[in-house]
Amino acid sequence: MLQGLIYAVISAVAFGSLAVMVKLGFNAGLSGGEMMQYRFTFAALILGLVLLVRDRSLLAVTRAGLARCALIGMVIYWLQTSCFVLALETIPASTAALILYFYPVTVTLLSALIFRLKLDRVVLGSLVLVVAGCCLVFYDAFLKEADPTGLLYAVGAMCFFTCYLMVVQRVLRDVRPLTATFYVMLFAGVSFNLTGDMTPWLEPTWERMAFGLSLGLLPGVVAVAFLYKAVEKVGSAYASIFSSIEPVVTLAGAALLLGENVVLLQMGGTALIIAGVVIPNLRALALRRRVNAPARPSARV
Repeated sequence: MLQGLIYAVISAVAFGSLAVMVKLGFNAGLSGGEMMQYRFTFAALILGLVLLVRDRSLLAVTRAGLARCALIGMVIYWLQTSCFVLALETIPASTAALILYFYPVTVTLLSALIFRLKLDRVVLGSLVLVVAGCCLVFYDAFLKEADPTGLLYAVGAMCFFTCYLMVVQRVLRDVRPLTATFYVMLFAGVSFNLTGDMTPWLEPTWERMAFGLSLGLLPGVVAVAFLYKAVEKVGSAYASIFSSIEPVVTLAGAALLLGENVVLLQMGGTALIIAGVVIPNLRALALRRRVNAPARPSARV
């Protein structure tokens, strides 16, 4: 259990570092598109090499699966990431990350409408907690007079991430999660390079390449690899519970590295959001213990 906890926390720290690293990149003069070119290109290269050495079978995918990964990576995930980066240009990293964490509500509601997910008292209680937490975040954002365009981009990122999770659940059920993650990263990198400026690759500097490699390695490969190691050790329910510290990591990083003022409203909202994420996972864990059926992790990039 302890080993799984450590792996999940490492993954959450790596995922939670993305918003802070993008803000640091902006401060260093990099554009959002350039950083995403680096992130997905380096992440796909590193993860591809790891799979090639450790388990080549994970690189195998059907043509249909490859086409679906291409659609998700080049369209849906490109839109989600672009909105998130554009939001970070004008609003605090902490606010953008917490708005993104509203996605459990939208995913649950759409699952109820599309996949006929039953909304019992536990699920509804969880939604109330997440909504209350996000209301505190939005309230604090308006108290700070956050840029409305940035807030809209953050909401857009949350909506596109919801679409990503819904589509993955439906169309990538026959593709192994790590395989899907690699190909979605690969095609997202292709999309950002096709729509971006190729000058960073043609005129590289050591500083930019080092920062780009860090983006690909930390919120890319490290985040994904340790998430799967955590799932392997303790199962997806416990891994999800342990990983719910991700917004806390973002808030802490924003305060320590960016000098953002994290107030009580945000901390209270974060606590409610985490509670809303943890409760249904604890319920799922209890139910799965009864039927003794392992859960399959979903792809995340």
